[in-house]
Amino acid sequence: MAKNLTTRSEDYSKWYNELVVQADLAENSGVRGCMVIKPYGYAIWEKMQAELDRMFKETGHENAYFPLFIPKSYFSKEASHVDGFAKECAVVTHYRLKNAEDGSGIIVDPDAKLEEELIVRPTSETIIWDTYRKWVQSYRDLPLLINQWANVVRWEMRTRLFLRTAEFLWQEGHTAHATEKEAIAEAEQMMHVYADFVENYMAVPVIKGVKTESERFAGALETYCIEALMQDGKALQAGTSHFLGQNFAKAFDVKFATKEGKQEYVWATSWGVSTRLMGALVMTHSDDNGLVIPPKLAPNQVVIVPIYRNDEQFDAVSEVAKELQKELRAQGVRVKFDDRDTQKPGWKFNEYEMKGVPVRIAIGPKDLENGTFEVARRDTLSKEIISKDKIVATVVGLMDEIQTNLYTKAVSYRTNHTTEVDTYEQFKEVLEAKGGFISAHWDGTTETEEQIKNETKATIRCIPLDGKKEAGSCIITGKPSKGRVLFAKAY
Repeated sequence: MAKNLTTRSEDYSKWYNELVVQADLAENSGVRGCMVIKPYGYAIWEKMQAELDRMFKETGHENAYFPLFIPKSYFSKEASHVDGFAKECAVVTHYRLKNAEDGSGIIVDPDAKLEEELIVRPTSETIIWDTYRKWVQSYRDLPLLINQWANVVRWEMRTRLFLRTAEFLWQEGHTAHATEKEAIAEAEQMMHVYADFVENYMAVPVIKGVKTESERFAGALETYCIEALMQDGKALQAGTSHFLGQNFAKAFDVKFATKEGKQEYVWATSWGVSTRLMGALVMTHSDDNGLVIPPKLAPNQVVIVPIYRNDEQFDAVSEVAKELQKELRAQGVRVKFDDRDTQKPGWKFNEYEMKGVPVRIAIGPKDLENGTFEVARRDTLSKEIISKDKIVATVVGLMDEIQTNLYTKAVSYRTNHTTEVDTYEQFKEVLEAKGGFISAHWDGTTETEEQIKNETKATIRCIPLDGKKEAGSCIITGKPSKGRVLFAKAY
C-alpha cells in the first residue's frame, strides 16, 4: 500500500487530499479542476444514488433528462438567477475545429460561430422551466414532480476533489405546484428526505434550517438546508431545497387553468445534492489510518483474508472462507473473499484499513483447528476471536452496531463543538481556539452578516428550524434578536 497519511492534527486539508487519492476514491484529471472518480469511489456514489433514488420515487418523483446546453437568452429571463451564476458559466461559442493553414495544429474555425452562445449547465432551472411551459396546461397536469441525475459545470478556480470541482455529479429535482402551500410543503419534505438519508445511511448528523437572504439560492424565496460538521470544526452544506415562488413560472410563462377556468402561474421548487456528499462521508468518519465507511454504504461490508503457507493450507482455508461468504451473503451482507496470491495478508490488511471496509475476517490453519475466526472492526480498530457457530450472527449484528457507533461518535463531536456565545469577543475566541458551530444572536441585517464574514470568515450556516426562540441582543450591534443562529467557517 501507499505511504502513511499525513495526520489530521498535522494538516487536515493535506490529510483529506491524500486520503481521497490513497483510498482509491478519485484523482485529478488532465482537465484542470475536474476529477476522475475511480471505481471504488464510484461504487460508494452508486450506493448513495440508489438509496436517494428510491427515496425520491417513494415520495412520488420521476426521473427525466434535460439537455447539457442552455441557450444564453434563457439565463437573462430570471435576473437574480443569472446574477448568482454568471461568474461560473462555461460558454460554448463555436461548433467546429479545423487544421491551421500554417500547419501549426488544430484551431477553432472562426466561420463556425454559433448564432447564440450555449451555456454548459451550472444548474437546469432555465431549460427545465422552458420545457414545463409545454407540459403544464391545466390543474390536472399538477403537481409535476421531476428529478434528473446529471453532471453540471461551475467554473471554479480553487478546486478540491469531491468538495469543489469544475464539473460534478448530482441530482436536481424540479417541481411545479398549483398552490404556494403545496410548493413550500414539497421544499420542506425534500429537506427531510435529505436529512433522513444523510443521518441514516451516511451516519452523519445534520442540522435542518433555512438560509439567510444573502446565502439563499439565486432566484429562491426560501432555501432549506442541512448542515453537517466535519472533524476540523468546519461546516459543510450537505443538501439544499429551494422554494422558488412563482419567479421561474413568470419568467418562462408557465400557467395553468384552475378548476374554475382561471389562468394562474404555477409555484416552484428545486432541490439537489451532489458528489460533495462523498467529501462529507470522508471527513466525518475517517481517521489517520484511512477511510471509515458506514456499513450501509460500503461496497464491501466484509472482506475475508486467507492466511496460508502452501497450496494445501490455501485449499482448506478457501473451502471454509467460501462457505462463510455464502452464509453471510444469504443474510444480505456484501462480502469479498480476497484470494489474490500476488499480495501478502499484511498488505491486504493495510489496504482494507485504508479503504475503510467495516469488517475484516482472517482465517488461517490455526483457526481451522480451533473452529474460530479473527474478526477486526474498522471503526474501533479492535479484534476478537469468534467461534464458528457464532460468526454469522456476530457479523450481521456488527453491521448495525458499527453504523450506530459512527453516528453516535459524530453526534458527540458536534455536541462538544457547538458553543453558545453572547459577545463578539467570545465569538472570535471560540472560532479561533475551538471552531465548530457557534450559536449567537444576530440582528437580522445583511450588513451585520457581511461584517462578521469579512472580519472572521465565518458565515451564518442556517437559522435552525428547531432552534429555541429566545429574545436577545445581536453580538455586533446590540440590536434586538428573536433567536440564535448558527455560525461556522465552511467548505
